[in-house]
Amino acid sequence: MDFDVELDFGDDGLVPVVAQDTDGEVVMLAYADREAVERTAETGRAHYYSRSREELWEKGATSGNTQEIQEIRVDCDGDALLYVVEQSVGACHTGYESCFYRTLDGDVVGEKVFDPDDVY
Repeated sequence: MDFDVELDFGDDGLVPVVAQDTDGEVVMLAYADREAVERTAETGRAHYYSRSREELWEKGATSGNTQEIQEIRVDCDGDALLYVVEQSVGACHTGYESCFYRTLDGDVVGEKVFDPDDVY
């Protein structure tokens, strides 16, 4: 698939992707390779590349907590993406609505919306 804009996947072949729900809350940060971006654009469901597992993954394939793509935006340098998503349940594998559920001081400011032991 050819993109209408040039994307810079960097030396490691990955581009950072911020996922933001349609209400404007940032729910996670992940990385995507070219295949993940292509699958996201083709299917309308968020796909990423797991650096720890070294494999492509579809958000919610295991948990059911999917991200339906509303829009894909590219930053001015072409080296970062924003997925605007309709997030089902929670985005964080720890059970929180957003992966950004705590402050630098360790205070929990997010809402836990599912029990990961029941999902994974």
